[in-house]
Amino acid sequence: MNEPLAIVMAAGKGTRMSSDLPKVLVEVSGRPMIDYVLEALRAAGVRQIVMVIGYRGELVRQALADQADVTFVEQSQQLGTGHAVMVCREQLAAHHGAVLIVAGDSPLMQPDSLRTLLDQFERQQPACLLGTAHAANPTGLGRIVRAGDGAFLGIVEHGDATDEERKITEVNMSTYVFDARELLAALDQLTRGNKQGEYYITDCPGILRRQGKRVEAACVLQPCEVLSINTDKELAAVEAEMVRLGYAKR
Repeated sequence: MNEPLAIVMAAGKGTRMSSDLPKVLVEVSGRPMIDYVLEALRAAGVRQIVMVIGYRGELVRQALADQADVTFVEQSQQLGTGHAVMVCREQLAAHHGAVLIVAGDSPLMQPDSLRTLLDQFERQQPACLLGTAHAANPTGLGRIVRAGDGAFLGIVEHGDATDEERKITEVNMSTYVFDARELLAALDQLTRGNKQGEYYITDCPGILRRQGKRVEAACVLQPCEVLSINTDKELAAVEAEMVRLGYAKR
């Protein structure tokens, strides 16, 4: 199989983080959070990285100007996570094989988790493989719905979940591996028929599954990877976890 291509979604603003910087440049334990994401991707064997930038994108370009394996794509309008991947059509069309999609604001991303996902994708060759995790507090996160035999059925967002579905602790963490051709086909069918009027990458697995394509979900992400950064309080929690995990020694 060809080497994987990674798409990093890095277009957002740190609105709730007392910063006017692009979110991925907000420092975590003294370094821009995007540094940790890039290190994890490279340690997992990724050599081609496409970074989707938007808000104050020129600052991200400047900060990563010396990163030869990073290509930048501009998302001039923020129309959702699906749209962030849509603007990478040129890179996707030129690629054959695995496409790893991750969020740029995930500094606790673990190389072992990514390697496990990529290895499973290579063995099984599905149209899509989601990386999931169990969350002690899944409030606000999309739930992974499975059949009685464990087969992946879909993602239900917290706001749309029933009381029973909200009891599910397995959650979607915006970490996917797609076959490039299948991803392009699914993107063609994305719509903005939701309350936010945005294109969601979370709709792509369901589109592929309805077409009879193989979609799998692997609960391989570690508990620390569930921690997200949207507020200063969450930033402090991630920094505390980094100390616990020994990041300060790296």
